[in-house]
Amino acid sequence: MFRTLDSSISVFGQIEPEDVAAAKAQGFTAIINNRPDDEQPGQPSSAEIEAAAKAAGMDYVAIPVDHSGFNQAQVAAMAEALEKASGPVLAFCRSGTRSIVTWSLAQAATGAKSREELVGLGRAAGYDLSGVLGG
Repeated sequence: MFRTLDSSISVFGQIEPEDVAAAKAQGFTAIINNRPDDEQPGQPSSAEIEAAAKAAGMDYVAIPVDHSGFNQAQVAAMAEALEKASGPVLAFCRSGTRSIVTWSLAQAATGAKSREELVGLGRAAGYDLSGVLGG
């Protein structure tokens, strides 16, 4: 169901509160929400997903990224959330794209992974990061 990038993170499109239990059962310890509230009618709110995560004993971080693009504060927040995670993280947005891009920019900024490694991990998960990471 979720698209695994490496042992520390998977990405996915919009999750529902009831998906949190499945994430917990798969070993995720934290959820990162990269989707702003009210982006689309009927999407669950950040507060709903956070409540489900907390009820499941999981950490929750909201780092909304809208369609205007990414900024350094979002990339730094992603790096910090990943560093603080006690285990695998599930990051989501509408399609997973903003989550994997924010993650890859954080990995590149901290030097945790090379551009080539990030592009390869993205490709394996069905995302093309070659234009995002330059090169």
